[in-house]
Amino acid sequence: MSSIIPYLQGFGTGAGLIIAIGAQNAFVLTQSIRKNHHMTICLVCSICDALLISLGVLGMGELISSNPVLLKPAAWGGAAFLTWYGFGSFRSALAGGQLEAGQDATTGLKSIILLTLTITLLNPHVYLDTVVMLGSISGQYNGMERYLFGIGAISASFVWFYTLGFGGRALAPLFKKPVTWRVLDSAVCLTMWVIAYNLAQKAMSV
Repeated sequence: MSSIIPYLQGFGTGAGLIIAIGAQNAFVLTQSIRKNHHMTICLVCSICDALLISLGVLGMGELISSNPVLLKPAAWGGAAFLTWYGFGSFRSALAGGQLEAGQDATTGLKSIILLTLTITLLNPHVYLDTVVMLGSISGQYNGMERYLFGIGAISASFVWFYTLGFGGRALAPLFKKPVTWRVLDSAVCLTMWVIAYNLAQKAMSV
């Protein structure tokens, strides 16, 4: 098998799992539009994915798959946090907002990094997609090809998050109108609450 094939398959599989409407992507897009340390947020999300994918490729995925009860506390914690975060978006949707020209970041760097880590690491879907799913799929490869598959998946993560980062800046002119913020905040709120509900259902079924 050509060495490029495992890499491309890892890239495609990783992209398929990462490019979906979820809590993390909604958060990255929102902060990118606000120009709120968005490049740092993209870096933190990409590094987290890289570490989790590496754990999966190195065998952690099989361990978690055989002990699903480990996901129950994380599922309840994630559901609670996303419910709270969604409520914040709900209030923002009611209040409306406006992006002024030249508006600076409104959140401290340390606070935004902690918030990014919380949204990323309290969501069990992140572990299922990176550690369990990608880790399990990488098991079909042997030797160096397995690591190339992991590198491909990690590359997809970096490409996607920085695409969101730069894409948010391109969308910024649209968000000078309060109604656009209402639509985005409503979508984020709905996304957070749907994911929280699914996590609660998953926790109860474990």
